[in-house]
Amino acid sequence: MDLKKLRFATRQIHAGLNAQEPTGSRGIAIYPTAAYRFKTCDYAANLFELSEPGNIYTRLQNPTTSAYEERVAALYGGVGAMALSSGMAALLVTFTSLASAGENIVASPFLYGGTYNQFRHTLRRLGIEVRIAAEATAESMGALIDDKTRAVFAESMGNPTCAVPDLESIASVAHAAGVPFVVDNTFGAGGYLCNPFDWGADIVVDSATKWINGHGTAMGGIIVDAGSFPWNNGKFPLIDGPSEGYHGLNLHETFGKAAFIVKCRVDGQRDLGTCPSAFDSYLMLLGLETLSLRVRHQVESTRRLAEYLKDNPKVKNVSYVGFPGHPSYENASKYFKFGASGVLNVELKGDVDTTVKFVEALELAAHMTMIGDSITVVTHPASTTHKQLSESDMLTAGVTPTLLRISLGLEDVEDIIADFEQAFEKTGL
Repeated sequence: MDLKKLRFATRQIHAGLNAQEPTGSRGIAIYPTAAYRFKTCDYAANLFELSEPGNIYTRLQNPTTSAYEERVAALYGGVGAMALSSGMAALLVTFTSLASAGENIVASPFLYGGTYNQFRHTLRRLGIEVRIAAEATAESMGALIDDKTRAVFAESMGNPTCAVPDLESIASVAHAAGVPFVVDNTFGAGGYLCNPFDWGADIVVDSATKWINGHGTAMGGIIVDAGSFPWNNGKFPLIDGPSEGYHGLNLHETFGKAAFIVKCRVDGQRDLGTCPSAFDSYLMLLGLETLSLRVRHQVESTRRLAEYLKDNPKVKNVSYVGFPGHPSYENASKYFKFGASGVLNVELKGDVDTTVKFVEALELAAHMTMIGDSITVVTHPASTTHKQLSESDMLTAGVTPTLLRISLGLEDVEDIIADFEQAFEKTGL
């Protein structure tokens, strides 16, 4: 069966399934194993020298996880995917596979707080500089690129600002400099709302904890390789050059278009140990089967809540990309299906204290650091996801003291609106 001929909703169910499974099982089995028996010593040697495919140790791969990876790669149209223990692990493996000490990454300013911290602190301690642009534009980001740059990075929709950069123009700037364009597509919902590969991205990272899982039951991240970048341009000797860990094996010559995702697995996953459990991969597979159905409902609910909040006298500002006045309206219309997502931001009237009281008065909507869940979540970034940032970095990321990030779940949106109404009354705004 040629998966490329199938539509998204079909691929999210059928990709990764084995119709020839000996037991006839409709579902994919969970393989709770750490290691695998080798048929012969020669077979084991071939596995370790990467000349034959197969399972060695679950830190590298697992049959349940492999099915999950195959499904996500099919949804994006990528040459391969690799599952990890979290979205932050996906970023770490991606950038340590691309850059070494003394090299740099150029990034958009509209970033998730955890990503900011990894860029500002952890990667810096590893000797990798991250240059954060003043604006999420091709011009601003391009001005920071030099001969030591090894990737350009942006979020397809900024967290929590919902700012949508011009992906196509940023991809052009990255490629003109001979480096890959990496996109965190968490808000793109597993490729359903936005597929950055359609607009020139070379690598996608995704916090699978969010829409891919969809039910808040598992932690995970995933890297997807488009197989589009020419790694033999002289800038990436760790991919197109002799590998010290594999007796001089050249990954690009051996694995061609899949060289980067292989690099992430055989070096990054091997050495950093950022693998998911087989059970978590199984939960991701279950979540994917209903991805498009869930996301459509959430997008519709988000629009309805945004319209309610827009006319509410207790709200200072509603930031929703589906409204024509939003700065990212045109980019969202271009890059996101339905021109919107399942998240919006509001700034309440009042101050930090009244904002906190409002959040704590909610009964249905949960106060968590989460998006893409089946439960509606309200987050106060200034006291949670971005609290570690300096005041200037917080403002650069678009986080103000009364800003709330709202991720719609699968409830009836009218019940969520009623919950907001009672919280406003209790708060006295």
